Amino acid sequence: MKISRNCFVLSLLVFFSFSCTSVFAQENYPTVDGYKGIWFTLGQKSEFGDKYSGGLGTYTAKHIPLAIYSPEVNRTFFVYGGTRSEDEKYLLCMIGEFDHNTGMVSKPVIVYDKLGVDDPHDNPSLAIDKQGYIWVFVSGRGSKRMGFKYKSTLPYSTASFEQVSEEEMTYPQPKYLAGKGFLNLFTKYTGVRQLYFETSSDGEDWTSDQHLVGIKRPGDKNSGHYQISGQNGEKIAFFCNWHPNGNVDLRTNLYYYQTVDFGKTWTDIYGNVVSLPVEDIASSGLVKEYFSQKRNVYLKDINFDSNGNPIALYVEGQGHQPGPKYGPRNWHVVHWDGSEWQDHIITQSDQNYDMGSLWIDGDEWMVIGPTKDSPQLYGAGGEVEMWKSADKGKTWSKTKKLTKGSKRNHNYIRRVENGADPFLYFWADGDPNDFSKSQMYFGDSKGKVWQLPYEMEADHIKPKRLRSGIFSRWF
Repeated sequence: MKISRNCFVLSLLVFFSFSCTSVFAQENYPTVDGYKGIWFTLGQKSEFGDKYSGGLGTYTAKHIPLAIYSPEVNRTFFVYGGTRSEDEKYLLCMIGEFDHNTGMVSKPVIVYDKLGVDDPHDNPSLAIDKQGYIWVFVSGRGSKRMGFKYKSTLPYSTASFEQVSEEEMTYPQPKYLAGKGFLNLFTKYTGVRQLYFETSSDGEDWTSDQHLVGIKRPGDKNSGHYQISGQNGEKIAFFCNWHPNGNVDLRTNLYYYQTVDFGKTWTDIYGNVVSLPVEDIASSGLVKEYFSQKRNVYLKDINFDSNGNPIALYVEGQGHQPGPKYGPRNWHVVHWDGSEWQDHIITQSDQNYDMGSLWIDGDEWMVIGPTKDSPQLYGAGGEVEMWKSADKGKTWSKTKKLTKGSKRNHNYIRRVENGADPFLYFWADGDPNDFSKSQMYFGDSKGKVWQLPYEMEADHIKPKRLRSGIFSRWF
């Protein structure tokens, strides 16, 4: 059982008769005057720029979910990596809310101040329980920077939070199942990335960490994986790739696993139970083999068809460095059709870290992502475009340009869980070549775009509707 951190009040404050929660909320949960995204560079530069960099407020694809629509209050709650000012690289784990009744956003709240960390690997993810309490899972970075769980002090409120735990937890992916509780998929990072999960009936007391996947070839000293996960009713599912001998720059292959009994057993797509941790490179969970082709696999999003069958959005290509040497990167959807895996290419772009999201509505499928390679060529992100398929992903056509003439690349377009127009997805921009301002946006199913206010004088503001083609003039 994990140990919760008990809050306390300094003896000098006893005179004022403040409760522990109220003091903690007053001192640690201020609002910020606007939505300012974090800018980050990995610093792994080659001839054509950084491996990835830019506005990464909605990074990574492995923080799932970042936003949830709650019909009970008709609001969308969303978390992201923010910063204090345009000229700083200072990570704040933020939460905001959009009111669908008024069309307004509230001032964002600092859930956790990373105290000088500039790395959006520490961005938060989100869950909401059946009572309406909002849970923020703050990512750490291995054991060097610990992860945290926070719970709102009131249902459907972002005003204040209480800390529930401090633990080793990277890339948190919490799922809430009514009547059962939380199942949290996450990574332990010790130089290599290992996949784990934990469960809790109430969010306070958690099981021990259980190792999910650790694939190794004979002779390998290490293993490594990234995953994306989703929920469809009682089913919790994830796709993962494999890092040969733990080398993240060789990430390859595509695997799939699921549980329908709250993590008691895990199976492949056929329902065959797999032993944990999965270690066989030729496991029955293998969806597609890319290792022999020397091709990399970058996971983006997961969704389900009307029968609950899983679908993944991913990008694959040669090499980990940016630039034309390794050719264009292919955007794929892979879908279990009930009897076999179907894999189809949507389009191409110029960067492994171009990231978008996938929507499914019967035979109508939609992908929104930065698939146009400008304005910063070979940098992560680009101009945002909408792609649609009317035949379950077999063929695709570009139907809308959401941004045009932008000054900075847009990236990490993130789907809202249970999303509703007009706040169906959101993202950030930033110049991947040079430290820049990073603004944030959201959009609807028709491709209309709004800018989240960078500066806010009032507690609630209605975001500006933007028109395609004027991004460079405005920003």
